[in-house]
Amino acid sequence: MIVANTANERASIGRAVTVKGEVFSNEDLYIDGALEGRIELPAHQLTVGPNGTIKTGVIKAGTVVIQQGDFNAQDRVEIRKDGSLTGNIRTARIVIEEGAYFKGSVDIAKPGASD
Repeated sequence: MIVANTANERASIGRAVTVKGEVFSNEDLYIDGALEGRIELPAHQLTVGPNGTIKTGVIKAGTVVIQQGDFNAQDRVEIRKDGSLTGNIRTARIVIEEGAYFKGSVDIAKPGASD
């Protein structure tokens, strides 16, 4: 498990880094490497860089920015009321709270389905 707590900064997972486990953060997170697991930064921004890959069950973020490609979550994507996401999503379940912004398409897949 990785826990990041520094306010007003951004944590990074670099291109040559692979993380398996849970990430909980009280700051923005930039992923350009590989992450497999749960991601929670409900009041902050998750940015997936051009080389970033995510295999996960749950993603909770205030804002998700995808710099290249589409966004895949095996179980669930949540976009909170003040959050925004621009890009295409493939997931088994999606929650978009009232007041959230989403622009793109959603492909609902069976849980555990790979593609």
